[in-house]
Amino acid sequence: MQSGISASQELVSQFSDFLASDSHFGLLVTISAEKLQPLQLLTSSPGASFADNVNSLLKPHIKPNEALYVILRRYPSSPALLGVTYVPDTAPVRQKMLFASTERTLVRELGTEHFRETFFATTPEELTPAGFDKHDAHSAIEAPLTEEERSLGAVRKAEQEAGQGTGTREIHLSQNLATPIAEDALDALKELGSGSGRSLVMLKINPQTESVELVPDNSNPSSVAELLQVISSTEPRFTFYRFTHTHNGEESSPLLFFYTCPASPGTKAIKFRMMYPLMKRAVLAAAEKEAELKPLKRFEVEEVDELSEATVLEELHPKVEVKKAFGRPKRPGR
Repeated sequence: MQSGISASQELVSQFSDFLASDSHFGLLVTISAEKLQPLQLLTSSPGASFADNVNSLLKPHIKPNEALYVILRRYPSSPALLGVTYVPDTAPVRQKMLFASTERTLVRELGTEHFRETFFATTPEELTPAGFDKHDAHSAIEAPLTEEERSLGAVRKAEQEAGQGTGTREIHLSQNLATPIAEDALDALKELGSGSGRSLVMLKINPQTESVELVPDNSNPSSVAELLQVISSTEPRFTFYRFTHTHNGEESSPLLFFYTCPASPGTKAIKFRMMYPLMKRAVLAAAEKEAELKPLKRFEVEEVDELSEATVLEELHPKVEVKKAFGRPKRPGR
């Protein structure tokens, strides 16, 4: 679900210092040595406005090709903090993935109760006084709904879904985790699990609804090479594949899981890189819970062309190195 990276003790300590004094305007955080590490504490000058601090303290640290977590003292009352995950399009691909998939860990480990808001930024312009003003205006338009408005919205959504016949069901994986998955996606997974002849199910995430959907495809690849031809090379995919093959005269049909997330520029790609790692565990858990599907092997790559039938077969049937027995030399005269 997450990247496996956690907050360092140094970060926890410096965050405590940050909270202890209103003179601290911000805290910059990075990822180093597989840990969330403090980069710099930003201290405000007496009487400086938020815009002044952004220009004088934050702006010098915003690079066009380097990801960064920015924690700012933004609001006069508690919770007073704003968290920004800054991941520019030109940042290295691995850095993009790490920062996108670790954002929730950062907020959770420092304490969600301290953060009034978090958002994602991809350009330096978004972290300027004008950029924050634009974000505030956008947030005001999407102001939190009242309980009555939320109830009405839920009714309208239910009516709309009933009218359109869009079957989406929330799969409750635990007390606090529910994943919306389209009914046809669940049906396809169950069909794959039943052994009725289906060998392939590809899933994607709808970025608007954040629900898991079935990728329409009637392919029935007979090899990994054929499979790789149908997996998208431009958008992420969760792929379940029943690989029927013969090795050393024995036929087997292991279930394989492929997570591919191609590197492509743009805000949509950044959002995908944030959503897919978080949803991967949920998809696997739902497949096991709803369709009794448990992959024998999992393959996680960025580009589809990083995979091949040879690499898959090597994972399934690793070569066993046969060590030659050491022959003891004969005694002289025997």
